[in-house]
Amino acid sequence: MPVEHYENFPVASLLLPKRLIPAVEAIYAFARSADDIADEGDATPEQRLAALHEYEAALVHIELGRGALPPLFQRLAGVIREYDLPFKPFHDLLSAFRQDIVVTRYQTYEALLDYCARSANPVGLLMLHLYGAASDENVRDSNAICSALQLINFLQDVAIDETKERIYLPMEDLARFAVPPAQMAAPEARGKWRALMRFEVQRARALMLSGAPLALRLPGRIGLELRLVVQGGLRILEAIEEVDHDVFRRRPKLARLDWLKVFWRALRMRRG
Repeated sequence: MPVEHYENFPVASLLLPKRLIPAVEAIYAFARSADDIADEGDATPEQRLAALHEYEAALVHIELGRGALPPLFQRLAGVIREYDLPFKPFHDLLSAFRQDIVVTRYQTYEALLDYCARSANPVGLLMLHLYGAASDENVRDSNAICSALQLINFLQDVAIDETKERIYLPMEDLARFAVPPAQMAAPEARGKWRALMRFEVQRARALMLSGAPLALRLPGRIGLELRLVVQGGLRILEAIEEVDHDVFRRRPKLARLDWLKVFWRALRMRRG
């Protein structure tokens, strides 16, 4: 199953129990297709928003238990009923996708975290519900991990997002480090850019580590998968540091040897 675009969803994991595969596939299909509506192709913003409105209406029909549904939503309705999933995470995802159509800048870190709370955190919450592990403590730590993963992806993809005229670094941070948005990749801004990225990397790492205890509390496959997720995110931050924060000339990503290191670190994770 392709997962090239929707980085926040662990749909391809070999650790996923077989009994959960149909449920995860149905949720992924909803999220992937809605994200593509917002971000792919050559539709106008108005057409994208109208298509996402149809998704919103289909969710309401599922909630009310009436109306004919397309196959994608028929499968999703069955999963929601079987696992008693909350509807809010699905509405939150659609809210974030709509926001991507109309918002290209975030003035503050708090505003960016609010976006992450709707674009990334719902995925972790739904996975916890599928595993029957959605306690308050687990949700809190899952939110930290998911938001950190989203922030790390933004740091990886600064250059890609710039081609789409989007910036997912807080404008207040660019101002603080005297990096003009139009000159992020300029040679004369390189020193200031590195200082900015060091700050962003450290903050994302701290957020990831704050949620990491969840990966040690959860048992079995989900615990191991989450440890891999945590260590994978931390390794990408290291990769950003290893290219001296110059993500414009080389996008940091994990190679085969990196994944071996991630797996080893996941096995050796300890509390504290």
